[in-house]
Amino acid sequence: MPDTASTTRQSIRQLILVPSLLTLAVTILRLAGELAHWPQKYFNTGVGGGGAIVGITWLAPIFGAYFASRLVRAGAGPRSAWRALGFALLGAVVMVAGGRLGRTIPSISGFHGRLLYIWAVLALAGIVTFPGWPGLFKVQLAYAYAARIPVVLVMLVAFQQRWVTHYSAVPSDTPPGMALWPKFLWLGFFPQLILWVGFTLVSGMLLCSFVALLARLFRHVARLQA
Repeated sequence: MPDTASTTRQSIRQLILVPSLLTLAVTILRLAGELAHWPQKYFNTGVGGGGAIVGITWLAPIFGAYFASRLVRAGAGPRSAWRALGFALLGAVVMVAGGRLGRTIPSISGFHGRLLYIWAVLALAGIVTFPGWPGLFKVQLAYAYAARIPVVLVMLVAFQQRWVTHYSAVPSDTPPGMALWPKFLWLGFFPQLILWVGFTLVSGMLLCSFVALLARLFRHVARLQA
């Protein structure tokens, strides 16, 4: 009898392989564009690099929809599309509401407290989406780490070489004189592998669940018209 766990891991690897390679290509393009000082609207070098057209953040919901369609066609859709969407929306609510709540708590306004709070909120937001569609959650989680681990490595080199990129830009409240490794851990390693993984889960699961719901509705309509 085949090892179900091993088969599942292999299936996930096959499913995320091409999206992960495309994501890596965008990461390399983003780095090259920032180092070459290409237009800011495409390659924003500011803290966080927010809003840049070239970036992997936009890929999370896009590939999420792709994963959803593949899983649904393979008969591995959610037990209930409405349940999946509900838990995905819950994750989005946790992410948005938690972010707004954090602005009202004075004790987490400092550099370290603020980061720890944000990581906790995004981790929780990602985790609460799990019951809605566990199979998809595992795919999204694997893709998230495949997408973000290369960024972690880029950030380490960027901090070491002091590149003028968003990978090495630091918030204004960063403690002065912070050594390389603490800076990398606080601003590179943990944010990428907690905050951005949580965001990838929530955004991907949200669009995935919506796609699955639409697929169910279209099939229902088609049966009624047959």
